Amino acid sequence: MILPDHKIRKEILIEPFNEKSLQPAGYDLRVGKEAMVNGKFINVEEEGKLVIPPKGHALILTLERVKLPDDVMGDMRLRSTFAREGLLGSFAWVDPGWDGNLTLAFFNSSEEEVILHYEERFVQIAFHRLEEPSKNPYRGIYQGSQHLKLSKRKIR
Repeated sequence: MILPDHKIRKEILIEPFNEKSLQPAGYDLRVGKEAMVNGKFINVEEEGKLVIPPKGHALILTLERVKLPDDVMGDMRLRSTFAREGLLGSFAWVDPGWDGNLTLAFFNSSEEEVILHYEERFVQIAFHRLEEPSKNPYRGIYQGSQHLKLSKRKIR
């Protein structure tokens, strides 16, 4: 079951919460204070925006911290405006028990720059209730993230 707006407001911790971001069946996450574009760190809060060049890759931190109970998972989708501009996003599930800001990956497939502004709504997250709480909620290496997180995968 996907949670509707009134249950999101009551059951999911999102901070800072923005009433304009609350949708009928989801919440629009906003561009946060940090990003990395083609390997270069960007202080988005200070710069006011980030620019993803044609064929460029970006990691973007969400403004919001999201904390999920052990019986709810998140499913994220790029807002269609950005898809129409050629932006592609690759997002993992947000596991039950997750707590932190999210680092999201993007690729600009177009021949034009894509500009995202600090605090702009760019990804919608929908919340799905599980049949029962997870017996093994997320407590992994990215738990508690407050800053942009690069891959912690160990290459052997």
